[in-house]
Amino acid sequence: MDEAARLMGERHIGSLIVVKYATPVGMVTERDLLSSVLALGRVPREVKVESVMSYPLPKINPKASIKEAAQTMIKKRRRLAVFEDGDLVGVITASDLIRSLPLAPETTLRVDEFMTMEVVTVDEKTTVASVAKIMGEKRIGSVIVTQGGKPVGIFTERDLLTNFLANDRPLDVPVGENASSPLITVPSGTSVHEAASIMALKHIRRLPITEGSKIVGIVTARDLVEAYAK
Repeated sequence: MDEAARLMGERHIGSLIVVKYATPVGMVTERDLLSSVLALGRVPREVKVESVMSYPLPKINPKASIKEAAQTMIKKRRRLAVFEDGDLVGVITASDLIRSLPLAPETTLRVDEFMTMEVVTVDEKTTVASVAKIMGEKRIGSVIVTQGGKPVGIFTERDLLTNFLANDRPLDVPVGENASSPLITVPSGTSVHEAASIMALKHIRRLPITEGSKIVGIVTARDLVEAYAK
């Protein structure tokens, strides 16, 4: 898993296809690393990808519509491997799908209907190691970083992979120094269509929702895919 983490971090990707006997058999993700390895106190270099990968491999045909892909992704709760005539030709993620949502007919659905209302926050002085454990235990992909109780940034599983695990950097440093800031947010009542446009434009996968100066929820790329799948 340490090799897998390094590869994902270097390529800025969140998943890898696992091959056995030259055959794609499963998928391992940054969430698997967090929840099945780091959160349990396991040492990544001592864990094989085969023991934490998802199996069987979620598949879809390249000729499937975006709507079909969205519905399949929500049903399988995973990224999808794209197979054509039995050959692996690609992978499609929630981030890939939301780039298509701004081109779809605008929906009247609002982010409030799909956001997660339990937003996890950590103080800027919390160590990255502690944050990684929190994200793994709660099976979440990000935390809001606060300074004096006020939200100032966000730290994600991709930040952990790219900035730390891929470079063998120690995790005993304050998360505030490594969070993305300023924090990009949208107000409650924003349409799913507009949220998808902002995510695609800003190249982000998570968008905190606000009411006044207070964060009341967070919506992810997968949440928007779920909205579109309906």
